[in-house]
Amino acid sequence: MLHQFNRLASRAALAMMGLLFVASAHAGDPETWSRIRASLFQDRPIVEASGDFLRLDAPNRAEDAAVVPISIHTGIPQTAGQYVQNTWLIIDQNPSPIAAKFSFTPSSGKADIETRVRVNEYTLIRAVAELNDGSLHMVSKFVKASGGCSAPAGKDPAEALASLGKMKVRVEGDVAPGKPTLAQLMISHPNDSGLAFDQMSRNYTPAHFVREINVSYGGKTVMKAEVDISISENPNFRFYFVPSGAGELAVEAVDSNDLKFSTAVKLDPGSNIAASVKPASGS
Repeated sequence: MLHQFNRLASRAALAMMGLLFVASAHAGDPETWSRIRASLFQDRPIVEASGDFLRLDAPNRAEDAAVVPISIHTGIPQTAGQYVQNTWLIIDQNPSPIAAKFSFTPSSGKADIETRVRVNEYTLIRAVAELNDGSLHMVSKFVKASGGCSAPAGKDPAEALASLGKMKVRVEGDVAPGKPTLAQLMISHPNDSGLAFDQMSRNYTPAHFVREINVSYGGKTVMKAEVDISISENPNFRFYFVPSGAGELAVEAVDSNDLKFSTAVKLDPGSNIAASVKPASGS
């Protein structure tokens, strides 16, 4: 009887330890976040956001740690009086935790962004939005994934090199003057993290990634992004812009080797169709 009691007590203790481990993991590593917070925001206050004011969507458990879909949504209209001017995407436990900084303007229409990231280990992922009044607001989500930063490339290196820098811009839905319009940017780039081990060469593949993106419409800035190795291979971004009339949605990108790529699509909001596409160029 005593043996059975001890066995049940042991199981209960293990179960409790498991619960405590899960609770601790979901709380993240306070020291890591403290360092990241201090480096980005010093001692500025950060408000925990809720509801539709700011929302971060991510899977609880990722199917592929190298390609984890992330969506950041905000209920704040982008107007001249009030708008989100910067949003940081932070992955606490990644080797390079500051995955991206997105900068917006009233011409963005909406400060929403979607992309795909690498996740190195179980971690809290955060979105911190800075309004034009300087206030900071944050949401976070715990994501179970591991090994994404050191995962091997999905493309053959020769194939990746041949298509390096090719970009495609797709506008979704009707293009109406003065209304936020959804667009998708796809960039063919290995976005090597520098942490993947090449079994053939027995060396680590050097880091080579897209580091800067600039999007404009009719010459006005729509969105800028400073990105890093935490963004997945073949970077993909969905964002909004406001077409004020016929114009060109232009994209320029620069990678860590200072290679530059550009593409553009001409739009006529009255006709709801893309007039013409300018092929991507690189230098």
